[in-house]
Amino acid sequence: MTPRLLPLALLLESVIVLPVETLAQEPVAWGPDLEFHTFSIVAIDPRTGESGVAVTTRRPCVGNAVPWVRPGIGAVATQGGTRLEYGNDLLDLLEQGLAPQEAMDRVVAADDGRERRQVGVIDMRGRTAQWTGSGQYGAEAQGDWVAERTGPTFAVQGNSLVSTEVVDRVVEAFRASEGSVRHLADRLIEALYAGQLLGGDGRHGDTQSAAVLVADPRPGRSRRPDGVTVDINVCEHSEPVREVRRIYDSVSETLGFRTLRQFAGRDVLQLKVMLHALGYFRTDMPELPLDETDAEVYGPDVMNAVDRFRSDQGWQTAVAGYVDQRTIDRLWARLNEIGRADEVRAILLELARVSR
Repeated sequence: MTPRLLPLALLLESVIVLPVETLAQEPVAWGPDLEFHTFSIVAIDPRTGESGVAVTTRRPCVGNAVPWVRPGIGAVATQGGTRLEYGNDLLDLLEQGLAPQEAMDRVVAADDGRERRQVGVIDMRGRTAQWTGSGQYGAEAQGDWVAERTGPTFAVQGNSLVSTEVVDRVVEAFRASEGSVRHLADRLIEALYAGQLLGGDGRHGDTQSAAVLVADPRPGRSRRPDGVTVDINVCEHSEPVREVRRIYDSVSETLGFRTLRQFAGRDVLQLKVMLHALGYFRTDMPELPLDETDAEVYGPDVMNAVDRFRSDQGWQTAVAGYVDQRTIDRLWARLNEIGRADEVRAILLELARVSR
């Protein structure tokens, strides 16, 4: 597989530094060396066969570099002094049948910059391997700011943290959701958020980003050849993990992502009067009763009338019963064309009255 991103190249001419053309969405702030001081979790769901990564950091677009997944194979997080090649290299070795520790030993041994790396990998059997170099990102330099934790279905790793409790919270949250019959992405985001609430990355004031990446090998679960089902990459946000959650809940339409209500009010009744006058609503009634118990309720009958009206104007929308200012203006225009605008205004005069 071709790496998704390449490090930003720089062309030096005299004292002027000119950026060479880079791949899409590669932040200039990355510079020539990729460094993601961060914490992440790689995990699998044995029940579904999903594999995934969740990660957050105080650098932009962490999802472009750190998380790697392959359906039915496993997941990798490559961070610290990030080496992008670790993603595909480790997954390739897992696919060839090597255990995670064997694969990790091989790629680390061939890397002259290994002491700057922090990497976590998991295969579909739940076997894990982790590497934290002994350089500036290692335990000797950072004390309790660096940590690694593993379990039967996950590996959590972090550096430049406020404390090792960050990864402990990630572990606790992920374990608490085991057996809950939830999507892996949902559980990963929850675990990441638990670590973020404790302080997460210890550096303050920098750009923040977060991402979740999940692959599912089951037939029909992904339309993509790489099997990815969830790919949320918040490149810059004041609360990136919360934003990942909002996007995930919105896209999956998880109950609670919006406030549910049925609109009711005099504006709905005014709309019904206009649609009735134009022959789209309650056409079987010469006069529209204004005192019915549901007269002010925006229900399916008036929504269907709105859709028919919009269709006759040649408008299309994926939202049923969509009424915006453009729709209202066209309703009045049509009423003017058929000579009933003043008649309708007289009816609406009382409906739109303000009193104290």
